[in-house]
Amino acid sequence: MSDELNKLEQEREAAAARALDAKDKANTDNTDTADQADAMTAAVDNKGLGRVNMDNFGPEIARPSDEILGWHVLDISTLPSIGKFYPADSVIKIRSAKAAEIRHFSTMDENNYIDMEEKLNSVVESCTQFSANAKKLSYKDILEEDRIVLLLSIRDLTFPEPENKLMLKGKTEKTKKSIEIELAVKNLVPSIIDEQIENYYDDRQRTYVIKTKSAGTVKMKPPTIGIMQEITSYLKDRQEKEQEFDKAFIQVLPYMQPDWRTLSLAKIFQMEMEYKGWDEKKFMVVYRLAERMKIGVQTNLESTFDGETVKAPLDFPGGIKSLFIISDLAGELL
Repeated sequence: MSDELNKLEQEREAAAARALDAKDKANTDNTDTADQADAMTAAVDNKGLGRVNMDNFGPEIARPSDEILGWHVLDISTLPSIGKFYPADSVIKIRSAKAAEIRHFSTMDENNYIDMEEKLNSVVESCTQFSANAKKLSYKDILEEDRIVLLLSIRDLTFPEPENKLMLKGKTEKTKKSIEIELAVKNLVPSIIDEQIENYYDDRQRTYVIKTKSAGTVKMKPPTIGIMQEITSYLKDRQEKEQEFDKAFIQVLPYMQPDWRTLSLAKIFQMEMEYKGWDEKKFMVVYRLAERMKIGVQTNLESTFDGETVKAPLDFPGGIKSLFIISDLAGELL
């Protein structure tokens, strides 16, 4: 019996020894693994992960929505008005014209002034965003004479290829050498309002505030697209009804109306009746002011060639449709 007890005791001691050895080995392996992990962490801290760019594994950085949708901020200083009649923090954005918008433009009747204006304005409406003070404004708040810069800028985005440039024939002033000039914003010559009128510009009200002897204090500024649309509607209405209208009144009205939103056929008719009550001096003053307040671009383009000024008549080769309809197919034919 004692021999069996001794043998059993020896087996227990051997099992205990094996358990201790296994435990020691496990602890040793864990220590080695921890040491290896610490070493790897230290290496990454000191040297980084080599060529691996962890930015590639992070969330994608969102691109600005304007960039995705193709909107570009227009430099307001390129406008004939230089933006002086808009709110001080105004932003105008433009994009290229889409196929559907070009198809609509192509239906223009160049012999119909009203239709031509509608098609030009439709491009501006679709391809322009206007805002100020974080508030969205209408394309109708853009000055009528600033429109040409918007249209040419939109065209540049729509047809960026060099072969689609609109070229006009010009001549150098001294040597009379024939040189082609591109119909582009950079070659437009803005009209300048004379200093006598500019002295009455009110930067806070963003308009001219003119004190006169015969007409009192008069607030005037160049007309917006919206104002001209309302006046055109009025003229169309009078013509359809075969009713007369005062042409002199129509010439000064656009400069005296601050906001197209307050205009209507009835309001314009009321203003025409009030206008007929003006005396001669008041009419003369307001009429002359309107004449000298016209902005826009001059009838000639200007550029330089070999140190000389080159001029060309401002025109649209192939008609005004050539703004968005290619008139010369040579560049498209293979």
